[in-house]
Amino acid sequence: MRLKRMGLTRAFSYSIADETEESPEIIRKDFSQCGIRGNRRGGYVIEDTLEALKKLFGREKEQNVILVGLGNIGVALVKYEGYKQSNLNLVAAFDIDRAKLTKRYNVPVYGMDQVKDIVEAFDVSVAILAVPESYAQETCHYLIDCGIKGILNFAPVLLKVPSHALVNNINILVELERLMYHIGVMQK
Repeated sequence: MRLKRMGLTRAFSYSIADETEESPEIIRKDFSQCGIRGNRRGGYVIEDTLEALKKLFGREKEQNVILVGLGNIGVALVKYEGYKQSNLNLVAAFDIDRAKLTKRYNVPVYGMDQVKDIVEAFDVSVAILAVPESYAQETCHYLIDCGIKGILNFAPVLLKVPSHALVNNINILVELERLMYHIGVMQK
């Protein structure tokens, strides 16, 4: 948090609101619901607040993640160096193209037949899915069968999953259209 880097030890809800572009009321309400306590005169102890947030988001310990699909998006995601900042560890990537298994990447690359072994060996519960639309649902089912509980989906399709699994969809076209819409509204 920038406030901590500035040398502050305490922060008020309005300061945190400025940093997060939320209202102070929402900050206070959300913090209260999460058990994060502050007071009117002293605000929130930054170190305690950051620790509580890390625990809340499961960031107090390193979380292992895998990536499936080494097309253009998958390769970009493998090269991304920001995982460590969030205590995430990309332990492996997978692809059906055997030629990609011999290329050099930041992580080991395996065939799809090794997903279950890696998921079990590294206690992985989340996968990043960057496969073509036509393979996405089938790959999703396979990942869940291998023990994956959450999928960050970059394929341009809404995946159907059982109730014990979660999917977050990242559809670049939808996001661009949303942005274009808001720009159009602002220009009127």
